[in-house]
Amino acid sequence: MTTLYADALWESPWVFSVLVALEEKRVPYQTQILDLDRGEQRNPEFVSRTLTARVPTLEHDGFYLGESTAILEYLDDVFPAPGHPRVLPADLRQRARARQILGWLRSDLFALRKERPSSTLFFSPATEPMSDPARADAGKLVRVASELVRSASSPIFDEWSIADAELAFALQRLLVNSEPVPELLRGYVETQWSRPSVRAFIAQPRPTKH
Repeated sequence: MTTLYADALWESPWVFSVLVALEEKRVPYQTQILDLDRGEQRNPEFVSRTLTARVPTLEHDGFYLGESTAILEYLDDVFPAPGHPRVLPADLRQRARARQILGWLRSDLFALRKERPSSTLFFSPATEPMSDPARADAGKLVRVASELVRSASSPIFDEWSIADAELAFALQRLLVNSEPVPELLRGYVETQWSRPSVRAFIAQPRPTKH
């Protein structure tokens, strides 16, 4: 049995990434919700099993693993192609580039992520204008995405990968908050947002107020 531990608000981009990967691989799974505001992730049993006590955490046949990038790699290893679709590219250099994108999205754009948090994608848009650092981050995101995206309907590599979903999630921070985004990138986000795996995350039940 495979269990995905997720936040109660279903707003984490990293939970998003793992759920999309599970859906793409067609791996049967169940979800376990943790209310982070109430500190449920600090339950001693969860802490002892997960090491870092964070979400997402994946439990697979009694093995607990945290950190989304580690989980994505694990899923490709234990549910390999051709039996299951890959979530990272098969080509060595494309896979390395995908890892670069995933690492960058986790380690940069801090001002943008603070002022246009992922909660704005699922609850209420931001009301304050962006600061200069956040605008600089937005410009960097658009520049990098523009280098990668070839057409609105195509993935950034030879085949779809989880980097497409994560890049689209990042760009949605701008789109849902009415920030300027080139039409090519708008179309690309629409294409990614229409994937059944992504829709499965969007459809998760959330509280009516945030």
